Amino acid sequence: MKNQHRAVFLISMALVLGFAWGIAGAHQESDSVQTITGEVVDLACYLDHGASGAPHQDCAQKCISMGLPVGIKSGDHLYLAVTSDHNPANKTLASLAGKQVTAEGTVSERDGVHLLAIKKVTVKE
Repeated sequence: MKNQHRAVFLISMALVLGFAWGIAGAHQESDSVQTITGEVVDLACYLDHGASGAPHQDCAQKCISMGLPVGIKSGDHLYLAVTSDHNPANKTLASLAGKQVTAEGTVSERDGVHLLAIKKVTVKE
């Protein structure tokens, strides 16, 4: 199980770093400020075995706090979440894992991967 988590972590970090490298210098011209509503998920567990929701909340908070990639699942889209200055959004979103939030920010998409650069986030009541 540890090896599986380690592999998921390494793959996740490679994806995040590769994606961040690709967007660091250039955004698509279609970047736009949008409001997204969805669940805060830790991407490692969500992508590995579909873990989400209240039953996974404690684990997700722990994984996000440890630095694993964080995202927002909204409908059919999964957004990699970063702050508006493209730093990790882990500190901002860890305590919100498993909860529904409304986030406002710049949305980019490249090669089927969605990025949300968060400017503001609130818990959905």
